[in-house]
Amino acid sequence: MLKLFKYLKPYWLLITALVILVFAMVALNLQLPDYMAKIINEGIVNQNTSSVYHNGLIMLLLALGAAACTVVVGFLAARIGTGFARDVRNKIFAQVESFSLVEFNKFSTASLITRSTNDVQQIQMVLVLMLRLVLMAPITAVWAVYKAYALAPSLSWIIALAVVALLGVITTMFTVALPKFKILQKLVDKLNLVTRENLTGLRVIRAFNNEKLEQGKFEQANVELTAANLFVNRLMVVMQPVMMVVFNLTAITIVWVGAKLIGNGSLEVGNMIAFMQYAMQVIMSFLMISIIFIMVPRASVSAGRVSEVIETEPVIKNPKSLEDISGKKGGVVEFKNVSFQYPTADTPVLCDINFTANSGETTAFIGSTGSGKSTLINLIPRFYDVSEGKVLIDGVDVRQMKLEDLYSKIGYVPQKPVLFSGTVESNIKYGAPNSSETDVKKVAEISQAEEFIKNLPEKYQNEIAQGGANVSGGQKQRLSIARALARKPEIYIFDDSFSALDFKTDAALRKALKSETKNKTVLIVAQRIATILSAEKIIVLEEGKIAGVGNHSELMKFCDVYREIALSQLSEEELAKYQIDVDAEKAKIERHESLVAKGGI
Repeated sequence: MLKLFKYLKPYWLLITALVILVFAMVALNLQLPDYMAKIINEGIVNQNTSSVYHNGLIMLLLALGAAACTVVVGFLAARIGTGFARDVRNKIFAQVESFSLVEFNKFSTASLITRSTNDVQQIQMVLVLMLRLVLMAPITAVWAVYKAYALAPSLSWIIALAVVALLGVITTMFTVALPKFKILQKLVDKLNLVTRENLTGLRVIRAFNNEKLEQGKFEQANVELTAANLFVNRLMVVMQPVMMVVFNLTAITIVWVGAKLIGNGSLEVGNMIAFMQYAMQVIMSFLMISIIFIMVPRASVSAGRVSEVIETEPVIKNPKSLEDISGKKGGVVEFKNVSFQYPTADTPVLCDINFTANSGETTAFIGSTGSGKSTLINLIPRFYDVSEGKVLIDGVDVRQMKLEDLYSKIGYVPQKPVLFSGTVESNIKYGAPNSSETDVKKVAEISQAEEFIKNLPEKYQNEIAQGGANVSGGQKQRLSIARALARKPEIYIFDDSFSALDFKTDAALRKALKSETKNKTVLIVAQRIATILSAEKIIVLEEGKIAGVGNHSELMKFCDVYREIALSQLSEEELAKYQIDVDAEKAKIERHESLVAKGGI
C-alpha cells in the first residue's frame, strides 16, 4: 500500500492542514476533563457557582472548537481520499491502455474491472479513515495516558491493564482476518467473471437451454463470497462487544479503586472523574485503531492488486532510439525470417516466414484453422513482437518506429468486429475524428454499409449499443471496414473481415475496395477462396510455415494445400478450368486422411 502513497503528493498542502487540525482537535478534546475536574473540585464541592459558570463556558467553547475542527478534518479527508482514488483510477486506465496482448493474457478482463473499481474503492475508504482516525487515535492515546498519569499516578496501572487486553484482542483479530481478505478479493473477481460471462453470452446460454447451469455457477460464486463476507463481518461484530466489556470493566475498576483513595483522602472526586474520562478516551482510541487494523488488511490486498497492474511494464512500447519515418511513404510490408512463439507456448506458431507485400497490390493469407494467419497479421501493428527475424514497413523495423506513427499507417479491421456505444457516425469517425460528412457517406458506400444505414430510423445518428449489440454480425463488419477506410491509411489489414457477408455483398465490397485501395497495401486473411481470387499474391500457410506463394491460377497448379481448400469450396466447373480431376484429388485426400488415422504418417 505504501507504493501507492506517491499519488498523495499533489495533496501535501491539504494533508499538512489536516494534521494541524487533528492536533488542534485532540488538544481541545483533552482539555475538557481538566475543566470538568475544576467544576467538581472548585465549584460543586466548594459550592462556588461562579466557578461552575466560568469553567462551564470554557468547556462549551472548547467543545465548539473541537467540533469545528472535526468537520473540517472530515471534509479534507474526503477531498484527499476521492482525489487520490481518481488519480489511481486514471493511472490504471492509462496503464491498461498501453498493454499489449501479452499483458491482457496475464490479467483477465473481469480482474482488471475489479481492480479499477472495487479495489480502488477499498483503498479510498481506508485512506479516508486513516486520515481521520489513524492520526488522531495514537495522538489521543499517548496524550491521554500522559495527562491521566499526571492527574492520578496511583490509578495508571488500570489503563495499562486495559491497553494490554486491547492489544491482545487486536492482534488476534488481525491474524485471523488477513488470510480471509486475500480470499475475499479473489472471490469478487470470480463473481465478476461469472456475471460477465452470463451477460455477454446470454444468447448462447438461452440457445442451449443452460440457464439453470449458469444460475448454479453464479449461486456458487455468490455463496462463497457471502460466506467470506459474513466471516469478516462477524469479526467486526465480535470486536465491539469485547471492546465494550473492556471499557465497562475499566470504568468499574476506576470507580472501585478511586472510591477507596477518595475515602483515605489521597484523591479528589473531580480528579477521579477526569481520570475516568481520560481512560475512556484511551480505550476509544484503541477501538478506532482496531477498526483500522481490521480494514487495512483488505485494503492492503487491494493495493497489492492495483500496484501489480500499475507496475506491470508493457512488453511492447516505444523504442529508446526512434527511426525517422517522416519521409518514408508507400506502406510496403516485408517479413524477413520471422518466427513467433507465444510466451507460454512450447512450440513456435510461425517459422521462417519470408514475403513482401507491395503497395498497390493485394496480398492474401489462407490456410486451415490454427495455421497462424491471424497471428502473422497481428505482428504488423505490434500486438505481439516477433521472436526472431524482422517485420519491416517501408524498410524500417516496426520495433524502431514510434507506436503512434506505426498505427497511423494502418487501417485495421479485426476478426471479431468491435463497435463502441455512440452513433453510426461516431463509430465510422472513430479513427478519423475530422472526417467530413461527405467522407463518412463515401466510406459507408464503399463498405456497403449505406445499404442498411439508410433504413435506420435516424440514419447516421442512429444509436449503437455497447459492443454493437443492436446490429447484426455482417453490419458490424461493414461498419468496421468503413471505420478503417475513413482513416485513409497506407496499409489495410482485413483479418477475416468478410466472413459474415453474403457472397453478393462480399463481391460488391471487394469491387468497391479495389478502386479505393489501388495505391495502398492491402493484406487480407480469408477462409473463403472466393474472397481472394483476384489477389495479386496469395500466401498459403500450413502449421505456421509458408506452403505456397502465387496467384490463384498458379497455386491451383502447384500447391497441394491450396488445391485441397479449393476442392472443398469451389464448384466442379471452376475446378475444371484448371484441368483438375476432382474425383482423383478427393480420393488422394481420403487415402491421406486414412493413413493419418492409422498412424501410417
